[in-house]
Amino acid sequence: MPEQQQWTIAATEQPPQWFIQAVKQHTPASSGIYAAKLLWQRGIKDDQQLTAFINHKAYQPASPFEFGQEMHLAIARLQQAYNAKEKIAIWGDFDADGITATSVLWDGLGQFFKQNTQLIYYIPNRLKESHGLNDQGIDNLAKQNCKLIVTCDTGSTNIEEIIYAKQLGIDVIVTDHHTLPAERPPVAAIINPRYLPREHQLFHLSGVAVAYKLVEALYQSLPNIAKHPLEDLLDLVAVGLIADLVQLSGDCRYLAQLGIQRLQADFQQPAAARRRPGVGRLLELCQKSGDRPTDISFGLGPRINAVSRIQGDASFCVELLTSRDAKRCNELAEVTELANARRKSLQKDVQAQVAQKLTQLDLSTTSVIVLEDAQWPAGVLGLVAGQIAQQTGRPTILLSTEGSGESGVGSGEEDSAPTPYSLLPTPLARGSARSVNSVDLYQLVKDQAHLLHRFGGHPFAAGLSLLVENIPLFAAAINQQLRQSLGSTTLTPTVQADLTVTVADLGKELFLELKLLEPCGMGNPVPKLLIQNCWFENSWHRNQQDWQGKKVQYIKTEFDIRDDSSRSAFPGIWWGHYKDELPIERCDCIAELDYNTFKKRYEIRLIAVRPSVNSALNTRNGLNAPRSLTPLILDWRNYPTPHSLLPTPPLLLEDCPTNWDDLRAWLRRCLMISRSKSGVDNQQQLAIAWSKPNLQPPNQIWLTLVGIAKYLSRTNQLVTRVQLLEKIGISDQTLLVGIKALKDLGFTVKRQDRYLQITWHPSDSPENLADAAVARFLAAVREEQFQRQYFAQVPLSTIVAIASSDNY
Repeated sequence: MPEQQQWTIAATEQPPQWFIQAVKQHTPASSGIYAAKLLWQRGIKDDQQLTAFINHKAYQPASPFEFGQEMHLAIARLQQAYNAKEKIAIWGDFDADGITATSVLWDGLGQFFKQNTQLIYYIPNRLKESHGLNDQGIDNLAKQNCKLIVTCDTGSTNIEEIIYAKQLGIDVIVTDHHTLPAERPPVAAIINPRYLPREHQLFHLSGVAVAYKLVEALYQSLPNIAKHPLEDLLDLVAVGLIADLVQLSGDCRYLAQLGIQRLQADFQQPAAARRRPGVGRLLELCQKSGDRPTDISFGLGPRINAVSRIQGDASFCVELLTSRDAKRCNELAEVTELANARRKSLQKDVQAQVAQKLTQLDLSTTSVIVLEDAQWPAGVLGLVAGQIAQQTGRPTILLSTEGSGESGVGSGEEDSAPTPYSLLPTPLARGSARSVNSVDLYQLVKDQAHLLHRFGGHPFAAGLSLLVENIPLFAAAINQQLRQSLGSTTLTPTVQADLTVTVADLGKELFLELKLLEPCGMGNPVPKLLIQNCWFENSWHRNQQDWQGKKVQYIKTEFDIRDDSSRSAFPGIWWGHYKDELPIERCDCIAELDYNTFKKRYEIRLIAVRPSVNSALNTRNGLNAPRSLTPLILDWRNYPTPHSLLPTPPLLLEDCPTNWDDLRAWLRRCLMISRSKSGVDNQQQLAIAWSKPNLQPPNQIWLTLVGIAKYLSRTNQLVTRVQLLEKIGISDQTLLVGIKALKDLGFTVKRQDRYLQITWHPSDSPENLADAAVARFLAAVREEQFQRQYFAQVPLSTIVAIASSDNY
C-alpha cells in the first residue's frame, strides 16, 4: 500500500547581488533570481563556473587521450586492423545507451572500415542473453573471421569471455563505464572512465560518450580519411547520455548541449533532407521537436528501450538511428512505436497487479519489497519496480517465474558469471530491483549471492535470477539485513522541491530562466516548484491513445491551477492519474514547468499534491472544518489535544501501537459506539494522540531490565507487570521474551497474585544458552522499536485506508 510522501524543501541560500546580476545577463527578459538561487544552490558560485555551465563555447572539453596509455593502445590496434584490412565486430548492449553507443561506433568506425564487410555489429537479445559478452556470440563472430571486437557500454568484467575470444584469435577493445574488474583484463585496451579520478571531467561519461571519445581519437590519429565530420555523431551521443541518467557535468554536459542543438537542427529540416530520418520520425510519433532534454528522457529513450523489453532483439534500432533510407526508417520507427505502446500497456497491467499484491503487505514490517508472479513479463519489471520504490520509499524487487524452465536465461541486468547455483536444475525466477532513499541495493543483493544464480547492477538498479524455492529465504534475509543496517531509521517516500513560486510566476519568463540549467539530469535535476495554497479547476482525464488511434491503458489528467496571486489560471497535466485524485479543497503541489510543443503552450507537470498546510492543520485538529467533512479519525500526534472544543469528545489513543491489530481494536470500539448513536453529529471519533517515541538503545534496555531484576532480588521486593512495562518502556510481548532471557541468565521469576518475585542464582546460568536468549530479546526490542517508529509517522491516509479496507 503506497505511503504518503514526505516533502522536503531544498536548503536555499540567498545568492549575492553580483551573482544575480551575472545570471540576469543570460536571461534579460526576467529578474534571474530563480535561476540564480538554483545555480548557487547547486554549487555554481563564480563567473568562470557560471559561463562554462551556461555557454558550451566557453567550456574546454578534455582530449580523448586523457584516458592515457589505454587510448593509445586502442588506436594502435585499430590502425593495425585498418592496415591489415581485418574484420571488426562492434559488440553493443540492448538499452538506449548501448544502442546509441553501437550506432556511434557504426557511423564513426564506418568512416575507416567498410560497413557490412569489414565492420559488423552484434546486440545480445535481452530476453535470451545477459548484458556483456558470451561464448555463443563469440563463436558466431569467429566463424565470420572477425579478428577484433570493440565493445561499447559493456565488457569490463567479462574476463572469462575475453580469454575465450583470445583463444580463438580475437582481440578485444573494451569501451565501457560500468564496474571495473579487480585486475586489468587481458584486452588490447580498456577505456573506462572509472579508472580516472572522480573529479575528472570525463569520469561520468556514459557508454555512448566513451565510444564517441574513441572515435574522436581515431579522427585525430587518421585525420585525412573520414568523409563526414565528427560532430555528426553528437545527436546520438546526447540521446544516449540523457537516456542513461548519468551525471550531466563536465564533458557529459558539454556533449549533451552540443548534441541537443544538432538534434533540433536536423529535425527542423524537411523530412526528405534529414540526416537521421529515423530519429526524426520517432520525434514526430512522440510529438516532440528534439530541442529539450525531456524529448529524449520522455520520448526517444523509452521508445528505444521498449524494443528489447518487448521483442528481445533490438538490433534493428541501430539501423533506425543510422540509416539514410527514409522509407525503411519510417517502417522501423513504426515497429518501435508499437513496441512502446505494448510496453506501456504491459507496464500498466503489471503495475496494477503489483499494487494489488501490496495491499496484502504490512509495510510496517517490510524494509525491502520482494514480490513474484508467474505471469509477469520480465522486460517491464525494472520500470514497475522503480515506480513502486518511489511510491513506497522502499527498495523493490519484482521477480517473474514465466518461462522458468530456461535456466540459462539472464534478467538483462545481470553479470555474466554465475554462482555455483548455475549448475542446479530449474526452475529459475528472474527479475529486476530498484532502490530509493540512497539505499545501496547492489550491495544488499550481493550479500545474498549464495542464494542467487546470477546478479549484477549498481547501487540504484540491479538484475538477478534465483531458484524459485529460494525466494522466501532471499526475501527474509534481505529484509533482515536492511532493517539491521537502518536501525531506527524509517524509510519514507520523499519528494524535494527546489523553489517556492506562485501561479502568477508561471509562464514563458520563468520557463526561459529555468532553461538556463538545461540539460538536466543526475546531479542537476529538473527544477521542482512548490506552489502553496492553490486549487484546481476544469479537470478532466482520458486514456492516452497510440499513434494509430488505438487506446492504450494509460491515464492523463489535464487541469487548470489557480491561487490568490493571479486572476488567471495556468494549465497543467498529471500523468497516470484520474481527475478524481485531485483535491477539491485548497492544497499544495510540487510540479515541473514545461513547454508543450504539440499544443504550443507552457504548462506544469504535476509531481505531487497534498492538502495545504492550513487545511491540513484544520483537518488534523478537527476544527473549523464543515461538520459533514470532519473525519472519523483525528490525527493529534505531536499536537495539542483540543477535544474540549469538539461537540463530542473523541476516544483518545495515547499509547503508540506496535501492530495493526492494536489499532484495529480501537477502530472497532469507535465504530461500535458510532453505530449505537444516531446522526452524523453524534459520530464517535477516534483521536490518535501518541507522541514520537523516545527510544533507548536495545542494549541499554537489557541492562536496565537486568539491573531492576538484581535490585528486586537483593531487596526481596515484588513488582507488577505494569510497573516493569512503564519502567522499561517495552510491550507485554517483548517483556515475556525478556523474562525468558532472565531465566536463562540464572534468575527465577515467580508469580504471586498480581506481583512478580524475582531472585538470582548466578551459578545456574549456562553462558551459551544465556547469550542466545539475550540475542532474541535484543532482536524483539529492535523489531518493536521499528514498528513504533513506523506508527509514529504512518500517514493518516494509510490508517484510513486500512480501516476502509477492513470494512469495520
